Order: sequence, then structure tokens, then C-alpha cells
Amino acid sequence: MKNNVTSKKSGTDFKRLDAMTDKDIDLSEIPEVTPEMFAKGILRRGLKPIVKRQLTLRLDSDVIDWFRSQGGRYQTRMNALLRAYMEEHKQSTAARSSRVR
Repeated sequence: MKNNVTSKKSGTDFKRLDAMTDKDIDLSEIPEVTPEMFAKGILRRGLKPIVKRQLTLRLDSDVIDWFRSQGGRYQTRMNALLRAYMEEHKQSTAARSSRVR
């Protein structure tokens, strides 16, 4: 078995980086972050890992077609919408439970 040799020495000039100010950083190739970009973001609270399980689920074909037409990773977006619904439902259920007591 071949042993891979890895160097622990970094090629980064840390002294030069430490001496840089914000004005010295070239941001010309970085796109401006817009409110629309933030609106598409997904917030995940906590650091616990999310375990995914495979499931067979029957959905209306027009629903599947619409999600697929939105581009790749449509299953991830479907999961995000279901998660948002679940989180909102948990909050409303907890609020109702606290009022009953």
C-alpha cells in the first residue's frame, strides 16, 4: 500500500494577510448579495446532524412536474418546504397547548 506524504506547511503568507485592511481586499469578482438571495436561503438551527431516510411517496404528477421544471435539486426544495411546514405546525401546536393549560 502506498503511503501518501502530506506537507503540513501552508503556502499562505499569513503575515501579509494580517497586515491587510478591508480596503486592500479585492471584491470585484464577488457578486453583491441581494435581498432575493437571502429570501432563497434556508436556515438550519442547531448543529445536530440531519439524518435522511429513503421513502416511496406517491404525488400528483403535476406537482412533480412543477418542481422538476424549477431546476435541479427539486427533491431538496420539496424537503425544505415540508420542513418549513413542519416547523410552523410545531410552533402553532405548542402555542395551542400552552393556552389550554
